[in-house]
Amino acid sequence: MPVNPRRPQPELALTPAQEAFRDEVRDFLGRVAPKQWLEPGWRPPSDVKERLAFQREWDGKLRDAGLVGMHWPAEYGGRGASLLEQAILEEELAWCGAPQAGLTFVGLNLVGPTLIAHGSPAQKTRHLPAILASEEVWCQGFSEPNAGSDLASVRTRAAVDGDALVINGQKVWTSYAHAADFCMLLCRTNPEERRSRGLSLVIVDMHAPGVEVRPLRQATGESEFNEVFLTDVRISRADVIGDIDDGWRVAMTTLLHERGTALLGIQVRQRQLVDRLIARVKTMERDGRPLAQDPMVRQALARASIECDVVRHLGYRCLETAIRTGLPGAEGSAAKIFLSDFIRRFSRTALDIAGAAGLDMGEEDWGHQYLGSFALSIGAGTTQIQKNILAEHLLGLPRG
Repeated sequence: MPVNPRRPQPELALTPAQEAFRDEVRDFLGRVAPKQWLEPGWRPPSDVKERLAFQREWDGKLRDAGLVGMHWPAEYGGRGASLLEQAILEEELAWCGAPQAGLTFVGLNLVGPTLIAHGSPAQKTRHLPAILASEEVWCQGFSEPNAGSDLASVRTRAAVDGDALVINGQKVWTSYAHAADFCMLLCRTNPEERRSRGLSLVIVDMHAPGVEVRPLRQATGESEFNEVFLTDVRISRADVIGDIDDGWRVAMTTLLHERGTALLGIQVRQRQLVDRLIARVKTMERDGRPLAQDPMVRQALARASIECDVVRHLGYRCLETAIRTGLPGAEGSAAKIFLSDFIRRFSRTALDIAGAAGLDMGEEDWGHQYLGSFALSIGAGTTQIQKNILAEHLLGLPRG
């Protein structure tokens, strides 16, 4: 049976309306969330088509309750929710074990806000309703083999040809490209300009001639990351988001939404794993002695529990900064580094405690989590880039 998770009270004071919203979300999830979601080791279907059907069904329930794209303005189908309300939703979804957005995350959380801020009326009419209805799957074509987190070094070229752009280049680490209908792609339209100048953000139909997707097999056996090759791919100038050569400014809107309030939901899921491991250790023996009496095990679990609380406090600090300034701040980089290190360290702790059985403890697949943890130091900005951000923007050190 799943451990009844403890729900820490938020450090940020909630207004009566926000408390009522939390109660609304809890009541809704208590009625519609399947009980098996809280069972240890439960995961959505791995097959892409089955997973997409599963995601659309669940998104439909959330949409009926006004909880999909709730941060979008009301005129585009959202409810204009505040960052704090988004954080409340992320936490409650995690507490009930709800599946993470996955295939629809990029469209709802990155593409949608970018189109709302910079898209043309035609782009908004064409794509926003389909994104909100989970009818379109999107991917984000930013990173390249020689331009990972340093996006200003993008080399994928889009040559202007009358009313069209012809794109040639390669993207890598593109999540969900194998299932996507469209890609929001950053490319260089003016090769005479250096770094961030001369870039454009465009919409690419992933089914267009010249688009080739090659899944990358991960250590976990999954293939959520992909390489994308573009050879003479033609798009209309009407598919440029914003203006040509102004893509860097437009892309900053996307990056501001990239992590958002997701850290708080991730923290809750890790807290549940820590609590479940602690409960499991209380039932285990090694060499005829209760494992919970082993001082090394007790110390490792105490550290994991404390560090999980640290992640929570970092998440609330990032949220407070974003609410106060409208920007995520350097705290987001510190939180990203700590979270990545914590999940890898905790997963390894679980494997060490469980021994060979840790590869599949029946309830938790710690081997899967440990192998998957290595991707966390790459996704959404590598650890090295995050350290550079802290050095330059927090410590005032010169650019490396």
